[in-house]
Amino acid sequence: MSIEEFRKNGYAAIDWLCDYFERIESYPVLSKVKPGQIKSSLPSSPPKNAEQFSRIIEDLDKIILPGITHWQAPGFFGYFPANASPPSILAEIFSAGLGVQGMLWLTSPSCTELEILVLDWIVEMMGLPDMFKSSGFGGGVIQDSASSAVLCAVIAARELTKTKAAPQGTQSYLIGYCSEEAHSSVEKAFAIAGLGRENLRKISSDSDGALLYSNLEEQIASDLFNGLKPFFICGTVGSTSTLSCDPIKKIGRLADLNDCWLHVDSAMAGTAAVCPEFRYLNDGIELADSYCFNPHKWMLTNFDCNCFYVKDKKTLISALSVLPEYLRNPRALDQPVVDFRDWQIPLGRRFRALKLWFVIRSYGVDGIREYLRGHVKIANKFASWVEAENHFELTSYTGLNLVCFRVEGDDARNEKLLNTINETGSIFLSHTIIDGRFSLRLCVGQVRVTEQTVLQAWEVIKTCASGIEP
Repeated sequence: MSIEEFRKNGYAAIDWLCDYFERIESYPVLSKVKPGQIKSSLPSSPPKNAEQFSRIIEDLDKIILPGITHWQAPGFFGYFPANASPPSILAEIFSAGLGVQGMLWLTSPSCTELEILVLDWIVEMMGLPDMFKSSGFGGGVIQDSASSAVLCAVIAARELTKTKAAPQGTQSYLIGYCSEEAHSSVEKAFAIAGLGRENLRKISSDSDGALLYSNLEEQIASDLFNGLKPFFICGTVGSTSTLSCDPIKKIGRLADLNDCWLHVDSAMAGTAAVCPEFRYLNDGIELADSYCFNPHKWMLTNFDCNCFYVKDKKTLISALSVLPEYLRNPRALDQPVVDFRDWQIPLGRRFRALKLWFVIRSYGVDGIREYLRGHVKIANKFASWVEAENHFELTSYTGLNLVCFRVEGDDARNEKLLNTINETGSIFLSHTIIDGRFSLRLCVGQVRVTEQTVLQAWEVIKTCASGIEP
């Protein structure tokens, strides 16, 4: 593809995306293809000769698009949002085009230094503790997801123990703790880090979904009595099921007393702290050793982009750094530099900071706050509609942008309601289990969602419910 062809096709690609966003509501939100349908519609062998870009776009329309679940549709209310605002999409184009491999400062100084700056900006934007700024002992780095962040935290915590697991292998007596409502990535991290899933204690939660502090305290005491070594606690600020929050300040004090690393996972809810009125979410974070949240969920930034902060960067670097000769800096520098390869699992890294930089500059802090407050206001209205409607029950609402509810009747009726709603194609919801009961989840967080969109969704929900026998 020549430069001129690239220019022409690039314009065509942007036009295609613009047309897609303009017509996105005409597609069923949840893809209706059958398993294997997409694969069977494409050749089983690669093309021998080059094909025109226009032919590829034709197949994108004809074959690929029907197999897309439209996460950017205003009617997508399932799981948590995966924002893709126009500025972040354009930044992704620049990131791909520049093709930066930012493993070392030397391999692209701008990649490293912009990331340091933007992560410091976010500390200020969200009112996070200054200990997470690059100017001190701590600092921030962009990971691909919260799953990678918790894995890095577990490994760093493991290396702080006297077992020195990296050179010697893991020790079975290291014990970690999290709420039963914590994300599954914590358990996965324990498996990957070689600590064993059985060495992660899942502490029961209260009726609001928050970790029961007394149960955590008792479990740690029991493990100590049995000669085990508590070393890691993961606190959740905004659980996947309901956006419930653990008592971080109390957990932090307990972690300090027992020489445990405290990691705080606020993947979805963390973004809300851009608004001062939601900074209660940060209560106790000053006691954390590490903290993360996902701008790719609710801060207008496309996947993948997780902000991971540590109180002591030397601990993280010590746990993850391996320096072969071919990565040694060949240039004499007048001051130390950051090599972010030592802050993550893989060696290679993309220029993700461009996305955050573009988004923050394009919307401004005030614009992001307005965006978040708008979603919370809409979710609050939806919660009030559910409460006011006969035969419906509000099962969880924390005051942010996720509302959990159910229709009167048993779990089978509610599961049938969810399936009926999603089959309409106009909206998509997901579900969770709250107090042993099936509940529907509606999360307001899409770039293009409006109050009218949610009002229409509520009408669909009520209509579908009326057609299902109690």
